[in-house]
Amino acid sequence: MSAAAIAVLLPLAACGASTDAAGPADGRPAAKAAPGFPYTVTNCGVTTIYQAPPKRVVTMNQHVTEVMLALGLEKSLVGTAYLDDRILPAYEKAYKSVPVLAEEYPSKERLLAANPDFVYGGYASAFDAKDGRSRDDLKAAGIDTRLNLENCTDGTTSMDDVYREVEETGRTFGVQDRAEQWIADARTTVASTADELKGVAPLSVFVYDSGDKTAFTAGGKGIGNELIELAGGRNVFADLDKSFGDATWEQVVAREPEVVVIYDYGSTTVAQKKKRLLEDPVLKDIPAIRNQRFVVMPLSDVVLGVRAPAAVERLAAQLHPESVK
Repeated sequence: MSAAAIAVLLPLAACGASTDAAGPADGRPAAKAAPGFPYTVTNCGVTTIYQAPPKRVVTMNQHVTEVMLALGLEKSLVGTAYLDDRILPAYEKAYKSVPVLAEEYPSKERLLAANPDFVYGGYASAFDAKDGRSRDDLKAAGIDTRLNLENCTDGTTSMDDVYREVEETGRTFGVQDRAEQWIADARTTVASTADELKGVAPLSVFVYDSGDKTAFTAGGKGIGNELIELAGGRNVFADLDKSFGDATWEQVVAREPEVVVIYDYGSTTVAQKKKRLLEDPVLKDIPAIRNQRFVVMPLSDVVLGVRAPAAVERLAAQLHPESVK
């Protein structure tokens, strides 16, 4: 890091909105807390005490950008990065008001040039140590961090973790009332879909994210598995102890899925993914392929973020159109 960057960041370290759990190392009293603060949160093993909301935030993935926008926090954002697909229409105007630092992840130098006091990552790769962006590296530069909970929950990820993500982010930024309202609305959406699915037999589902020699699919640990179950499905790779992982095509055949859920993102189109599946002779007798039963979900719908409750409803409507309108 350049001397100029260090000079910019030293004031942040001295008078930023938070301290670590031990308090200031030099014995100085903590900064005076804002109303509703101090707020202490432990996120993926990192404990931070906030004396006031962060003011200069960079979000590093689409789903955490949308958490911030859903809470009306676009004025706190000084930069965003890494879209998987289109931002939700409801947030598009707010999103366009924020600088885009990079198409994917910004370099450490580009990130520091935005002078953030908080960096919010959606995937662990946002804090890649090889690129100098580890949470420890950023903390040393006076920058607090948060990592989306899907990367560090114990056991399987559930809709409760979605609510917790929004609740903790709302508390961090002093907008707990907005977070509580969002959570109440989300619970209503999920409950309404559950009511429509009462008595409906679940369909066996294979998620096709990508892959040729092997199938990259949704395992049982991530929020994608929870969405399938809440939408009236049964993930045939729920026994895969990861959020995402590889399965052999022989395993796909053996598990006889009734529906294929295609994740839509990146440069490979849905049409190309369908073509790959339909033209593979190994797969021709799978019920989902034989009946050409495909469902499409944007990748940003099936990660831990504010799209999840409505994604349950959208997925249920595709799996069970006779029951969910």
